[in-house]
Amino acid sequence: MKTLHRAGLLVLLLLVLARALYNLGSNNLDLKSVTYGNGLFVAVGGRGAIFISPYGADWTKLNSPTRNFLYGVAYGNGLFMAVGELGTILISPDGVDWTEQTLSTLDFLYGVTYGNGIFVVVGNRGAIFIFR
Repeated sequence: MKTLHRAGLLVLLLLVLARALYNLGSNNLDLKSVTYGNGLFVAVGGRGAIFISPYGADWTKLNSPTRNFLYGVAYGNGLFMAVGELGTILISPDGVDWTEQTLSTLDFLYGVTYGNGIFVVVGNRGAIFIFR
């Protein structure tokens, strides 16, 4: 029985290792969200991917300050905000230059919107954050 248990653990370990190597070798740029503001479309996704386009047809990949997955992006009050895993929040005044903000949470942040003068960010475990 112990031999089967060890063999199962070895197979599981090999599968996890294979998936990790696949992720490292692939672009893994699945895009998760898109917004429009200040004359620019901004799309975000896997491994910190940020793409911009003035017309929505031709896209340019930007250098991102994070490798964390980004799940949401919004525009409001002259700012873009992108949110993602492990509490990642990125801010940009123009959609091109992005800076990472510190948020003391490890929650995965899945959505962001702007309205009534505030950004509202939502995440796992019922997390809700408000930024003015």
